[in-house]
Amino acid sequence: MGKTGSTLVAILAGAAVGAVAGVLLAPEQGEKTRKRISDGFRSGTDDLNCKMDELKNQIKNLISSKKGDFETSFNTLVNKADHKKEDVIASLERKLAELKSDAANAVDKARDLTNKAADNIKSELK
Repeated sequence: MGKTGSTLVAILAGAAVGAVAGVLLAPEQGEKTRKRISDGFRSGTDDLNCKMDELKNQIKNLISSKKGDFETSFNTLVNKADHKKEDVIASLERKLAELKSDAANAVDKARDLTNKAADNIKSELK
């Protein structure tokens, strides 16, 4: 339990003990004393229930807030990853185009060399 919850429990416990001690030490008849104890207990129980409901609501709000923060952060990360994915794909496509161009140039050079060699052989055979 957090600092707030512990403080809350301590305050309520102190109030309950004080109320019971005050009622027990008061010079009244037994029936009135029992009624005051019962009323005090009910009041303390109601206060405790109210404080517990407040604490539950605070915890729910905190969890909701953290969940929202997590979802926002996660969505941002996913969006950045999507953009990076597109960048990587574009870079790979550029590299592939360069490699295709280099391969085409190599084929053209090989064809030229082959043609020159064939021409040289033809001219020597004549």
